[in-house]
Amino acid sequence: MSAEATGPAPLDTAERLDLLRQMVRIRRFEQRCVRLYSEEKIRGFLHLYIGEEAVAAGLLGALGSEDAVVSTYREHGHALARGIPMTALMAEMFGRSAGCSHGRGGSMHLFDSSRRFYGGNAIVGGGLPLAVGLALADVLSARQRVTVCLFGDGALAEGIFHECANLAALWHLPVLFACENNQYAMGTALRREHAVTDLALRAAGYGMAAWPVDGMDAEAVALAGRRAVTSIRAGGGPCFLELRTYRFRAHSLYDADRYRDPAEIAQWKARDPIPRLTDELRAAGALTEADAENIEQAAHNEIEAAITAALEAPAEPIADLTRHVYAEES
Repeated sequence: MSAEATGPAPLDTAERLDLLRQMVRIRRFEQRCVRLYSEEKIRGFLHLYIGEEAVAAGLLGALGSEDAVVSTYREHGHALARGIPMTALMAEMFGRSAGCSHGRGGSMHLFDSSRRFYGGNAIVGGGLPLAVGLALADVLSARQRVTVCLFGDGALAEGIFHECANLAALWHLPVLFACENNQYAMGTALRREHAVTDLALRAAGYGMAAWPVDGMDAEAVALAGRRAVTSIRAGGGPCFLELRTYRFRAHSLYDADRYRDPAEIAQWKARDPIPRLTDELRAAGALTEADAENIEQAAHNEIEAAITAALEAPAEPIADLTRHVYAEES
């Protein structure tokens, strides 16, 4: 099943430049995090989003401030695109009290209720029932909101996806199911996990609008996101986007990445969304070399300022270690 034939207007130059800025911010943030991890300033697990930036930049720009986002453990790009300050993200990566989760969540559990960003969830598919619950609460409270739930292709092999898709369609809930199909569930290739690899087609079986999107094209993602959000907000019920993308790095920094053919990785890198949009903007006369350098410098300055602030932020005091664990006395 497809969405309505009529779609949103094409992006203007300012919007396309904003997409590029956002993707560069996300890419450079993560590349800097790799260095910090090797210096043992960031500890624990680190799941990189490098290669998938077009999804975060394009999709989350379609939302309003009252809409909700439910994410996965590969959520740095989602959090940045949602507007969580980089200072709060970097402090969280460093385990400092100034972090968006007070230093308790780290890379995998970013959270900011003021921006309606509900995780960071380490469980595959774990955000799906939360998203359906948020959407149901909005319906029962007569709030005109949309909840976007991001998850990977591996989540479609979990029973919870099918339960949530069924209920969302049955109850006509305002949920946008955004599947970041990066072709691998950890180290398991899509074709080895799913008998039917057209994930949008499978989702359409639940009676919701569903279609695939080139997840390496930020403009295509932005237009698909606007189209889906407009339909949902108008009462059209849930939508499913299969965002076909690819992670250029291993599943995590602990992963030896021996399950992918280097030629396959190179083929996807040739479709890198950042140089793709950069080249298009240059060809259109909308981006000069000076403009590109300014975008890079702005990202660099923001990242270095966030690192400085994170290093200066205090660790959570020992006296607060049981906060948010036990109920406080009234």
